[in-house]
Order: sequence, then structure tokens, then C-alpha cells
Amino acid sequence: MIKTIDIIISVAYILGILALGLWAGISHRKKNKGNAANEYFLAGKSLKWGSIGLALFATNISTVHLVSLAQSGFDTGLLNGNFEWMAAFTLILLALFFAPFYIKSGVATLPDFLEKRYNRECRDWLVIISIISAIVIHIAFSMLAGGIVLKTLFGINMYTSVIVITLITAVYTIIGGLKAVVVTESVQTVVLITGAIVITIAAFQKMGGWQPMVNVLHHTGNMNKLSMLRPHGDKDGMPWYAVFLGYPVLGIWYWCADQTIVQRVLGAKDENNARVGPLFCGFIKILPVFIFVLPGLLAYTLAQSGLLNISSLQTTDAAGKIMVQSKGIYTLMITQLLPSGLIGILIAALLSGLMSQISGALNSISTMLSYDIYKRYKPESSDKKLVRVGKISAGISLCISLLLLPLLNKYESIFNGLNDIIAHIAPPITCVFLLGIFWKGASAQSAKLTLWLGSALGAVVFAINKIYSNTAVAHIPFMMIAFYLFCICVVMQIIFSYVYPVVHTKESGTLYWKNPLEPLRSKGWSGIGNYKTLSALLLLVMIFLFWKFR
Repeated sequence: MIKTIDIIISVAYILGILALGLWAGISHRKKNKGNAANEYFLAGKSLKWGSIGLALFATNISTVHLVSLAQSGFDTGLLNGNFEWMAAFTLILLALFFAPFYIKSGVATLPDFLEKRYNRECRDWLVIISIISAIVIHIAFSMLAGGIVLKTLFGINMYTSVIVITLITAVYTIIGGLKAVVVTESVQTVVLITGAIVITIAAFQKMGGWQPMVNVLHHTGNMNKLSMLRPHGDKDGMPWYAVFLGYPVLGIWYWCADQTIVQRVLGAKDENNARVGPLFCGFIKILPVFIFVLPGLLAYTLAQSGLLNISSLQTTDAAGKIMVQSKGIYTLMITQLLPSGLIGILIAALLSGLMSQISGALNSISTMLSYDIYKRYKPESSDKKLVRVGKISAGISLCISLLLLPLLNKYESIFNGLNDIIAHIAPPITCVFLLGIFWKGASAQSAKLTLWLGSALGAVVFAINKIYSNTAVAHIPFMMIAFYLFCICVVMQIIFSYVYPVVHTKESGTLYWKNPLEPLRSKGWSGIGNYKTLSALLLLVMIFLFWKFR
């Protein structure tokens, strides 16, 4: 039951984050007036590894994760935890190969990097795709999840509650810039993790520990819910090979080639901070399986044991069979397992996830529209003008996201809908970035055609799956679809590179690794903070965890 104290805690948190964001952004810009645009969009390249790691995690984790991963834990067990743990491997790639490259090139945006490596057409296409993905994936889906939670908790109209929270987030993001985003994200990450830990402990104590949970799973014949690596033909549609083949395609795009994420790395103080930040985030990514997914699994065993009342989520289908609308399981756990006061903290955690995701995406959209579109046509624009354009574009993007909510609400599972869209967007982008960085022969014309044709192919496959749901293609796991599309894109770019041979400019001739080991020659910091040491340690930890939960 939500009481006055819970509402007070939630409101105080929102106002506190607003004040912190405004103070951080405005005070930072007052100290650094010489380069207004650089300060607004990249925080004056002053970010250290701790802030980068926390900001990367906060931008990735949102209310979508708290709500949808708990739902997936209830429905399929630890399976979707693969999206969290596999991220560690792509964050290692970001730290070892991509981050030093971006820092060396001195770019403000990833589309800017593509222009230097390939041509302007590639830059323009990535700007379009990046803006669309930021609006749909990072903002609209987060709004939807937040709206569902707030409606369930307070009975407020979903769209009204989302608009209020979103506008508050927009105020400190648009006024404060990246510095405001990173400072507030760092605080919100702590609140988010704390809130998730609270609900996990509450559910764990209610269950009586790990062994009682295992006993219930064994009794109900659902021991596979503890397995993250499933066999071929698994009823949940994600066999082990789909995880290892499909996720890297999604992960490299998301963590290494998506402006919303990489923006934090581009704002790094130096190369070492740019490398250690993602690795720090990789270690933090171990937590979500235990504090986001596991609570859903605990909710399942609690319900099976009669310790959690899920009657409010039950409905009856046309055949009279009882169905559980598991989308609301996380909210149900908050209201039934926590005492007053702690409910307010959890609500604050949910709000922090929503605000964090939106603020990061808005800043990235502002940067791309200002640098990659407006400045291209008006190169003489002042820093003040660029900042103003960025603020206006952020506001417009916000309005578009709100308009998309009714359409996205048709997905039964927010998390699956999110990754389904990513699986059709990522393959051509992952392809041109990988070949561009590691293969000297990747030509500009080949990259352009691969981006165009690969994106068109992804859109066609997505449409076919939605319109004709009984086709053979529609029954292929979306992770494998991502892998197949990626393979097609790689073949396309290689063929096009031989048909249209590369002609390097003075600039593009330096924007690829001459040798795969070249980026590893940098010594880095000494001791445990060395990026090579941290990469090896993170790799070993992840291998152990996958073996343990195989």
C-alpha cells in the first residue's frame, strides 16, 4: 500500500535530481566559457573513468530493465540475463579496440568518424539511423515502461505521468548539457542499484533463501529456469548458439557504435579513462542478473508457494485458461513485499531509470543534429547557435517519442519488442564499423551500399515477420536473424569493396588498425587499473559465471 511518506520520498527525489542537474551543467559551463559547444555536448572532455562507467551503465539500464527483466525472470527464468552478461564481452572490445580509435580521431560524434573513414553519405545515413534508434529505443520504450509502472502504482493516466516526468528530465538535460547528464546519471545509478537490491533482498527473505527457491523449481519441473545456456529447440526461443552468434551483432552496435552510449566515452579526459570506464561498466553489468532478473524468478517461486498473491495479474483467455499478465510483476512485488518508506525508494529507483535513459538520449540527439546536420549546412554557426539548435532538436525529439507510445504499447513484452527492433537495425552498422576499423580494403562506396541495402533488408524482414507471422522466417529466433543479416552485410561489403576498390584519403588512411594488436601496444596505467589487466580479469569472471549458470 502506497502511503504519504512514499509519495514525499518520490517527489523529493525528482526535485533533487532537477536541482542537481541544473547546478552541475550551469556551473560547469560558467567555468569553461571559451568553448561553449564543446562544454555542452562533450563536457569539455573532462570525464574520468568512474563517471564514464557509471554513466554508461545508467544510460543502458532504465525502467525498461527493472520492469521487463523481472517479467522475463518470472516467465523464462535467468535466460534474458544473457543480454546483461554478454555485454561485458562487447565492453571489452570497446575498451581495447574502439575507444582508443575514437579518441585518436578526435571526433565529436560517431557519424563524424564514419565520414572520415568512409564518406559523407555514410555519415548522413548513420545520423538518421542513430536519431531514429535513440527516439524509439532509448526514449519511447523507457517512457512506456515508466508510464505503465506509475499508472499501476498511483492510478495516474499513463500519458500524463510520462509527460510530467519527461518534461522535468528535459529541463536539466536541455539546459545543463552532457555534464548535467553525467552527474545526475552517476547519482541515479546508485539509487537504481540500491532500489533493485532492496527488492531482491525482500524477495529472497520471503522465499527463505536460495535452496527453497531451487526446491520449488524442482518440484514444478522448471529447473531449466536457472539455466542461461539452453539447448536447441528450447521453448523460449533462445538456444545457446543464438546467444553467442547473435548477441555480438547487437552488442557491438549498441556498445561500440551507438552515439547514445559512446558519447560518454567521447567525453573522456584521456585514452586511459576512455578505456577503463567501459571495463568498470562491464563489472557492474554482472549485477543485473541478480538484482533485475532474479527477483522475477523469485516472484515465480513465491507465487507457486502461495507466498505472493498474483490474482490481480490473472486473466482468462477465450478457452477459459487462466493467464498471468506478468508485465506488472515488478510493481506487484514492490507493493506486497516492501514496507512503507522503502516503497518510496523503489519508486525513486524506477523514476531514476526513466529519467536517466531519456536524458542520455536527448543529449546525443542534440549533438548529432547540431554537429552532423546543422553545422554541415551552416559551418559558420557560432557555439551559441549550435547549443540553441541542440536544445530545440531535443524538444522536438521528445514530442515525437510521446506520439509513438500508443504504437509501442501493442508489444506484449517491452523487453522482447526492444531487442526485436535492435536485431533488425544493428547488422549493417556493426558490419561497416568492424570492417572499417580492422580492414584496410573496406571502401567508402562499399560501406554506403551496405548501409543502404542492409537497412532496407532489415526493414523488409521485420515487416514480413509482423505481417506474415506463420512463415519460416518468422519462427527463426531474432538473435539468429541478426546473425544472418550481419553475415549477408559482411559478404556484401567485401564484394562491393572489390567492385569499387578503396581510395584512401590522407585522413582515412590513418583510421584503421594496421595490425589487430596495434591498439594493445599502449602501456596504460600501472597496477590493477591497467586496461589489459582489467580486461583479462573481466573475461575470466564472465567465463566462470557462464559455466556456473550453464
